[in-house]
Amino acid sequence: MFNVGKWLSHLLPLVIPIAAKWVEREERRILMNGVPLNQGGLQDAARMGVENPEKIRLMKVNQIPLLESHFMRILSRAFPAILCNPTGVSLGYGIYIHSRYWGNRHLIAHECVHSGQYERYGSRERFLHAYFGECLIYGYPDAPLEQEAILRSADLDGPE
Repeated sequence: MFNVGKWLSHLLPLVIPIAAKWVEREERRILMNGVPLNQGGLQDAARMGVENPEKIRLMKVNQIPLLESHFMRILSRAFPAILCNPTGVSLGYGIYIHSRYWGNRHLIAHECVHSGQYERYGSRERFLHAYFGECLIYGYPDAPLEQEAILRSADLDGPE
């Protein structure tokens, strides 16, 4: 049986530049049209490890536009837990939040952890290579970068 994940792991060096271009385009869209974090969100983002939380913008959408391209549909087969019906997605400083989860403090903090990871890796390409590589090796929920986001955002005190 054909394993899309194994196939993609060999093609990751070719796939990442395409994904990075998509992330760049979508991040630009969110930065132009999104809203900044409120004061509490800025504090949470800093606690989540974001060096520049003032750069983050959130965009409320009814559907996160991940599967609009043929390329993203292929990726969704390898990463169904990430790319099929996500509640939020960090694209650098631009974060999509599904309208049903708008204002969910823990989800926003979780995505801010990923924004901080983009900063640490220094480029979209390096972050995406690490993130998707880990997801292929460990599986989405057990990937170290995803676990960091889960654990750090779960550590928030106060209401969602």
